[in-house]
Amino acid sequence: MIAVRQPEDIRSAFTAARKEHKLRHREAARLLGLTEAQALAAFVGHHVLALRPEFPAIMARIRELGEVLALTRNEAAVHEKVGHYKSLTEFDSIGLMVGKEIDLRMFFAQWAHAFAVSEEDAQGVKRSLQFFDRGGDAVHKIFLRAESDLAAWERLVADFRSPLQAQVLELSANEASAGMKADSEVDQAGFRAAWEALEDTHEFFGMLRRFGVSRTQAMRLAPPRRTRRVGNDAARRMLQAAAVSGVPIMAFVGSRGMIQIHSGAVHRIVPLDGESARWINVMDERFNLHLDEAQVAEAWIVSKPTADGDINSLELFDADGETIVLFFGQRKPGHPELPAWRELLDGVLPEAL
Repeated sequence: MIAVRQPEDIRSAFTAARKEHKLRHREAARLLGLTEAQALAAFVGHHVLALRPEFPAIMARIRELGEVLALTRNEAAVHEKVGHYKSLTEFDSIGLMVGKEIDLRMFFAQWAHAFAVSEEDAQGVKRSLQFFDRGGDAVHKIFLRAESDLAAWERLVADFRSPLQAQVLELSANEASAGMKADSEVDQAGFRAAWEALEDTHEFFGMLRRFGVSRTQAMRLAPPRRTRRVGNDAARRMLQAAAVSGVPIMAFVGSRGMIQIHSGAVHRIVPLDGESARWINVMDERFNLHLDEAQVAEAWIVSKPTADGDINSLELFDADGETIVLFFGQRKPGHPELPAWRELLDGVLPEAL
């Protein structure tokens, strides 16, 4: 890791790192001992423009851009969707944008910085809006495509241009995750009873907070037959089977401030193993998912009761217990789970570790 701090030095070293090592922004910044947001800020006044942190107002205007690519990622998964942003619904610093292609859950309290980027490469100028949390990690990115409305982009960027165009970004610590109780300190009987009393999958997160239980701890303490641990290659096997069978799925990938959702069938599944990563990729025309199986520490089949019947998911976690990706069978609220999805999980992942 190379420690670089002055903006002019960052620009030079970052450009060289990307060119010499063929690195993406995120990896090049880390090589320099920086966050991605810090590296990007060094180019303010060049091909980067800082925007005012009026995140709901900005997101409400994205629909004006027409067709774009939405990207949300965490350490082990990248979720890319092509489509049109819809109207934003906001309440208590949470934003919902529900569309057939672009389906998002936004947690604006975690958002801190926004940039408009116009970066030239061999294919031309690549324009994007990029949002980051307080620690400088990417929350969400929106890339223009050939079909996007460039005039609308220029209006949006002009309307939200920040008066502060600083090349040095002040970062602060993100809010720490709540500490996990020891298993012996958890009201395990109460926790299992609350699990069995669930009527909606969205109640699950509140239940975890109420009992002070982490996601992976919940997998261990679940009621009988509600969870089973499966191999860390479970997503690869499930995706390959879903592509063959045509069973439509839902794939949820989140950053600290965003959850991005795909709903529908998957078709082209491409494994790609490297020196330090083991990627399984969905490479469809309007949906890409890149999952690094080398970072999967636990994989579980999870069953939650609801008013519409049991809902089953495949849930992947990293070594820190953070969620990588959640898979469900495609469904709408008020409708039961697809029997074909449950059959797919049971057929492809029958074992319990």
